[in-house]
Amino acid sequence: MSALWTSGTALAAVGGSSSGSAWEGSGVSIDTRTLEPGDLFVALRDRRDGHDFVAEAFRKGAAAALVSRVPGDVGRDACLLICDDVQAGLERLAAASRSRTDAKLVAVTGSAGKTSTKEMLRHVLGRQGRTHASEASFNNHWGVPLTLARMPPDADYAVIEIGMNRPGEIAPLARMARPHVAIVTTVAPAHLEAFSGIEEIAIEKGSIFQGLEPGGVAVFNADVETAPILEAEARLHAARQVGFGECAQAVLRAERMTLTAEASVVEGRLDDGSFLMKIGAPGRHLAMNAMSAIGAASLAGADLDIAVCDIGSWRVPKGRGRHETILLDPVDNLGIELIDDAFNANPASMAAALEVLAVTQPAAGTGRAAAGRRIAILGDMLELGSGEALLHAQLADHPAMERIDRVICVGQRVRALHDALPGERQGPWVRTAEELAETVHRHLSAGDVVLVKGSKGSRASLVAEAIRALGKVHAGDEQKELD
Repeated sequence: MSALWTSGTALAAVGGSSSGSAWEGSGVSIDTRTLEPGDLFVALRDRRDGHDFVAEAFRKGAAAALVSRVPGDVGRDACLLICDDVQAGLERLAAASRSRTDAKLVAVTGSAGKTSTKEMLRHVLGRQGRTHASEASFNNHWGVPLTLARMPPDADYAVIEIGMNRPGEIAPLARMARPHVAIVTTVAPAHLEAFSGIEEIAIEKGSIFQGLEPGGVAVFNADVETAPILEAEARLHAARQVGFGECAQAVLRAERMTLTAEASVVEGRLDDGSFLMKIGAPGRHLAMNAMSAIGAASLAGADLDIAVCDIGSWRVPKGRGRHETILLDPVDNLGIELIDDAFNANPASMAAALEVLAVTQPAAGTGRAAAGRRIAILGDMLELGSGEALLHAQLADHPAMERIDRVICVGQRVRALHDALPGERQGPWVRTAEELAETVHRHLSAGDVVLVKGSKGSRASLVAEAIRALGKVHAGDEQKELD
């Protein structure tokens, strides 16, 4: 296998100077905890200064290190690539990587559904060619260039996730990625601390289209209130504009949708062709994400019919709405169904998760309760600005709440939702996820369906892990593990 980077190609891309002998690198790493032998270690400065870990990187087998100064604890013959600014050096490495590939590149942003859509694209495109995609949620000022720098030159497709926390962040990353197809999954109240309103969020999301290659295609959610803003941005920068959704204006349109607790089926149309798509996961939001993914795959040159078939074998990642059965008593087959959606939350994704819980059927008469219950364990939604209390409280009036038996709230901000709930639905309010993780078993019974969701900073994932620890997990992929 040919090297991803050599001392010569990396120096030509980054500039600066080098030391040590010639080297070949098989990957790029910014974290010594996950570094593989042969990686180029990039000594970024973030919460910690990466220069403090260069020696450790070499001990773990790094081929070379990209630095802005020579660390005092490395040998004089160390293979170093020295530049004025490591972040800028990584970005130049990314630009060189992007320039040397013929891969069709799809970029994804949105207030919710970015990572799920990216993973769907990875799945369907990976069946039709060598596909490179962002790891985890590497979607920020270092995640995007890192993903590009890791891209194999012979990739057929690439999928880049782009996120933001404040205005002006998406367009530079999109221009770095230079996608052939760019997707805006949805626009919703998120990161409102940094924006004046949802219209400004839509403008920022739509700025992904500024990075499109000549002849590029803009794919955007045509059902959202801010669709006209997205379409206007698309017309400025894209050769073709493709709205997706259920509305009559959508070019990529869901003409009929069937949603069950186990699956979502869409009868859809793209241009003059029709398709029947099924995914093994519940939820309108996931069905819409899947439709945008197969549409974008087709617009990037993949075969639509094959993509429609392959999306059926995609599975929800951990923490993003995956359904798992927690066996409390394997002998009697008594358990809890966990919906782990604890990775992140905003009002739109919270509403989508509640809708999934509402259609998921609990088991009857197997536990302490006379029948299984639908229980929502909800953590804080962060970065919502001055209107955060109202946005939390409004969830109490969501139609899906009518089918939910009990809501347990954890965190200071979600207290507003707790106070707005009717008494028969109001579970306990708990100050921290750590406290609830210790006592969550007291609130659950065999037969219950339990949704866990909250912003990453709410640490709702601790509660999901505590529920897993109650028994043996049977995940959707049929793999079993004992936590």
